[in-house]
Amino acid sequence: MFRGRQRAAARAAPGSAPTRFGWLLLLLVTTYLVSAFISATWVSVLQIVLFVGVVALAARTGHLPPKVIRWLVALMVGGSVVAVTLAATHQADAGAGVANLWTALILLFAVVLIVRRVLRQESVTLQSIFGAISAYMIIGLMFAALYSAMNKFAGGGFFAHQMTGNLKTFQYFSFTTLTTLGYGDFTAASDSGRAVAVMEAMLGQVFLATLVARLVAAFRSPRSSGQARAQTSAGAPRRGRQYPGAGRAARPRARAAGPRSGATRRGTSSRGRAWPARRSRSRPGR
Repeated sequence: MFRGRQRAAARAAPGSAPTRFGWLLLLLVTTYLVSAFISATWVSVLQIVLFVGVVALAARTGHLPPKVIRWLVALMVGGSVVAVTLAATHQADAGAGVANLWTALILLFAVVLIVRRVLRQESVTLQSIFGAISAYMIIGLMFAALYSAMNKFAGGGFFAHQMTGNLKTFQYFSFTTLTTLGYGDFTAASDSGRAVAVMEAMLGQVFLATLVARLVAAFRSPRSSGQARAQTSAGAPRRGRQYPGAGRAARPRARAAGPRSGATRRGTSSRGRAWPARRSRSRPGR
């Protein structure tokens, strides 16, 4: 009964509820691979739908109040319906740019939720590292959507040397910029595109050097953390397990047993004192 209450309290605690960043990372990798290997119009629509699922999973993992989650889901669904309609009907004008801008906004919101949840965790676990990697990958997808929106609003010509820009090339350019690889096959032509690319490169380096590296350095596997706890408990003095009411039940017994043990000690001490006296009295008679 007592252990059941402790488990219920642990589930209700905001910092101890289980996270699902592994499933979020798997969904992100699937989204990227679908858009990278399939060239079709419906891929953009499917990507928006999958991104809404990413935001919903991030909101659930972030342990927001249920009322806030319902409002967020309603807002995301309504905005995504408009974005899907624009992406399907306006593929080469500003309508598709509005859909891409909406995608970048919802991905930015997902990054904020994930980083907030990771920083609020009391201990660094494998799920925390999955969450940081998921946020890093969402940043790359977010800037890819932003580059695509800038390309649509400008009427094309985002890349230099008249390189064509589509969903694959923008994601490729975004991740090569985020990781500062800089292959040079795709470069931004305008000053605004270069400025956004510089901001992405700086954000990627700061994110890796501060959050991801620190989480990996502070990570302990369950086996090593269990051994550390065992060593700490071995060095500390052992104490008996305390149960509610155990001390109260033991006190009357100790009081009842007190006089007996005292009488026994007094009887033993009196016998020990009387025995040498008897031997000393018996010596003169001999």
